[in-house]
Amino acid sequence: MSLRLSTVILPYRRWHEGSRSDWVRAEELGFHAGYTYDHLSWRSFRDGPWFGAVPTLTAAAGVTERMRLGTLVTSPNFRHPVTLAKELISLDDISGGRVTLGIGAGGTGFDATALGQEPWTPRERADRFAEFVPLLDRLLTEDAVSYEGDFYQAHEARNIPGCVQRPRLPFAVAATGPRGLRLAARYGQAWVTTGDPRLYEDGTPEQSDQAIHSQADKLTDACAEVGRDVTELDKILLTGFTPDRSRPLESLDAFVDFAGRHRELGFNEIVVHWPIPDSDFAADQKVFERIAMEAPAQLR
Repeated sequence: MSLRLSTVILPYRRWHEGSRSDWVRAEELGFHAGYTYDHLSWRSFRDGPWFGAVPTLTAAAGVTERMRLGTLVTSPNFRHPVTLAKELISLDDISGGRVTLGIGAGGTGFDATALGQEPWTPRERADRFAEFVPLLDRLLTEDAVSYEGDFYQAHEARNIPGCVQRPRLPFAVAATGPRGLRLAARYGQAWVTTGDPRLYEDGTPEQSDQAIHSQADKLTDACAEVGRDVTELDKILLTGFTPDRSRPLESLDAFVDFAGRHRELGFNEIVVHWPIPDSDFAADQKVFERIAMEAPAQLR
């Protein structure tokens, strides 16, 4: 199984002061997709510049031609399905049908309280996610939608002409729990994981591989429950959050070894962070670019 290599470019720089050139260079290097985070602010970047995902991707669509574009990931924390659907249809049109929506249940970070609400419990996040995804699916595939749910409502919401991609742009659903995996099985064109966060500090790569293998097995079970073949879903690993941390980007050989291990676990897309100096995502740019240009051929 061949392996696609993608990158995630964090929106922490002004467009004309470096961000634009990163997106252009990412396509030149041959990345399958360029993603960005959809947050209002994020972790150690909270007190510095941070720009919106959809405008950033719209700008990226204007300076690229082939590379797919998307979020890793959007969540209900500060999004509503009706307004999000309108933005996604517009972005899909501007990009010529190159958008993938990475979507997850959200967490307890800054996004969870920025609108003035109390952080949702894990149960409420799961409940909202279970309503958000099916409603968004309808909004992106139907001309007019009305809906009355526990958390979200839509009244004759119009989304004409719909997505360029038919029946809609693909969903890459980030999930590890049973309810999220069922949503991935039913609505996803791809499944996303970062591994098991409990292993990040003290786990080993071997333990991480075992945990990810277990997640993939649960996805297979979830697909069986809804009568779907799990091989219909792409499997995407967002790197940087397993015990390997940034070590796979230290050399071409290190990356090929890391990516090869995860290809054996069934993944067909690996996403690496564009290097950011003096951060958890620091990496040698020349080594990073060599990996981008040479690793895919070694992983076919």
